[in-house]
Amino acid sequence: MSIEVAYERRGSGEPLLLIHGIGHHWRAWEPVLDRLAEAHDVIAIDLPGFGRSPVPDGGMPGDMAASVAQLAQWLAAQGLHRPHVAGNSLGGAIALELAAAGHVASATAISPAGFWTRWHARYAVTVLTAIRLGTLLPRPVLRANMRPSPTRALAFAMLMTHPGRIGEERALSDALAMRDGAGFRPVARAAGKGYHFHGVPDVPVTVAWGDRDRILLPRQAAIARERLPHARHVTLPGCGHIPMSDAPDLLAETILSTTHPRP
Repeated sequence: MSIEVAYERRGSGEPLLLIHGIGHHWRAWEPVLDRLAEAHDVIAIDLPGFGRSPVPDGGMPGDMAASVAQLAQWLAAQGLHRPHVAGNSLGGAIALELAAAGHVASATAISPAGFWTRWHARYAVTVLTAIRLGTLLPRPVLRANMRPSPTRALAFAMLMTHPGRIGEERALSDALAMRDGAGFRPVARAAGKGYHFHGVPDVPVTVAWGDRDRILLPRQAAIARERLPHARHVTLPGCGHIPMSDAPDLLAETILSTTHPRP
């Protein structure tokens, strides 16, 4: 089954695929796009059911394996043979799965899903669902709420350490992506059933975790270290669950040091 994927593409060089988390869209990567595009042909996608990408004709995939298979098929259709990949949260888990399946040249997983306990998974889904409920307002009201800096900061406080760094327009765009993402509920249900990552990637892998992540708690990084002993594990100081806005220079360097490892 083919899928329709909306994306933003910039730069030149070896391809680098960027994958956002649940309820987000390609614009999550805006703070690092231009820096990454200096070294790569960057393709930042909206996952099916999120952003401008519609739900597939047959409905959302039932599990992670189906999601990865669909995305691998799309990569092949686009002529993207073994790109590098970086992903955040849900996107981080997909990045690792693509790496384990041999579809990519390297993977950078930022606070990836799949290294949680059952309690941690339920907690994450509950918090994200609560954040989404806060976006279920008429658009004019939502826009008004995103205008004052204190209100905007409160709305994104669970997702990032420095929510004040995103502007009104970007905040509204992110809130609408969370509200309108038709894939949110089925993906959240699947996560709640206990997905875990157990793959063995045979390519360079970096797992990066913000030490102030309030969604996928930093203690999950220890589980990732146990399951991926040959990966490079990095702590992102002062960063929350979405570090692209918290520390764009640090995150870009983390990704680039995976795609272009130093001897």
